Amino acid sequence: MSSNEQIIGRQDVNDLAAILAVSNTDVHAVVHAVEDNADAIFTWDYEKGKRPALNKLYEKAKHSQWNGETDLDWSIDVDPMQLVELQRIEFGPTDRAQFIGTPFELWTDAQFDVMAMEQNNWMLSQFMHGEQGALICTAKIVETVPWIDAKYYAATQVMDEARHVEVFARYLDTKLNGHYPLNAHLGLLLDDIINDSRWDMTYLGMQIMVEGLALAAFGFMQQTTPEPLLKQLLRYVMSDEARHVAFGVLSLKEYYEELSFAEIRERQEFAFESAVRMRDRLLMQEVLERMDVDVHAAVKMAMEDEGRLLFQQMLFSKIVPNCKKLGLLDAGDGWLRQKFGELGVIQFEDLTDTSDEYEAFALDDANLQSASTA
Repeated sequence: MSSNEQIIGRQDVNDLAAILAVSNTDVHAVVHAVEDNADAIFTWDYEKGKRPALNKLYEKAKHSQWNGETDLDWSIDVDPMQLVELQRIEFGPTDRAQFIGTPFELWTDAQFDVMAMEQNNWMLSQFMHGEQGALICTAKIVETVPWIDAKYYAATQVMDEARHVEVFARYLDTKLNGHYPLNAHLGLLLDDIINDSRWDMTYLGMQIMVEGLALAAFGFMQQTTPEPLLKQLLRYVMSDEARHVAFGVLSLKEYYEELSFAEIRERQEFAFESAVRMRDRLLMQEVLERMDVDVHAAVKMAMEDEGRLLFQQMLFSKIVPNCKKLGLLDAGDGWLRQKFGELGVIQFEDLTDTSDEYEAFALDDANLQSASTA
């Protein structure tokens, strides 16, 4: 059995010094190369519909394409600071007592507003980078998965992901103040997913873990943002993302039934590693650095804040039930159940898995019209 040290590079998942030691070393680079060790797989079995659930998903995807250039109302004027002010009004005034003895003790309302604006930009930037990761990974799935029904569906997701990168980049660069570089923890995870030669690891890392967390995060932001263009954009993206996560669940459930205990343990360990890396990236140290804040003290405060901890845990509400559906939680000695318990997210295990709920996210004429007001 691998130790935490072997899986995530540290024994204690909450080791703050180790978390902050991970930093992005090529923030000014325009391109980033990752070795892709996978074989391209042809199949001569062209029987469409051999896997009915995947065929249904493929047909759904063909009828659910949208155009980010014309279906979103880019004429909407977005004032980043006004957006922050509206959010402050919605969520109430800041309780200054909680900042006594912290790096934020003497901050003004204006400083908190700038911080909130930067956090918005940072979060949307990481969504954008993650979508490019999904674009590359889904292209790899087309190349490596041995089933024609999966190749067909994955090809539709490549188009989806290109559209997602496009709309997030346009929103950040034309409606906000530009974007942040890729977070180092997210970058390491994307590198690991792309570097692995096994097609199912691409599915697990991207479709289940990265896309699963993104789906939950999109839902939270879509419900809480008062900005109509962003609300509409996220609603469109969510309709695609739910299919993408379902694609992972439907494909892996069949495949994992054939694997040995040792092979399943490898998948459990990778799911845990992915979960830790995604949790660590939510600490937003890049924003703190830009705001010239004591990063160590501010991150320590964030890790001890119950409200923030609850938010971070909620982002795993799609991942945990999907891992349960795949049999990863309790396989063997229930190792992943224990690890998700240590991360404080096991309470989501009985929520509906995405393979059963993806159609609830679909866009029809009625909710297309309400996407910008819901």
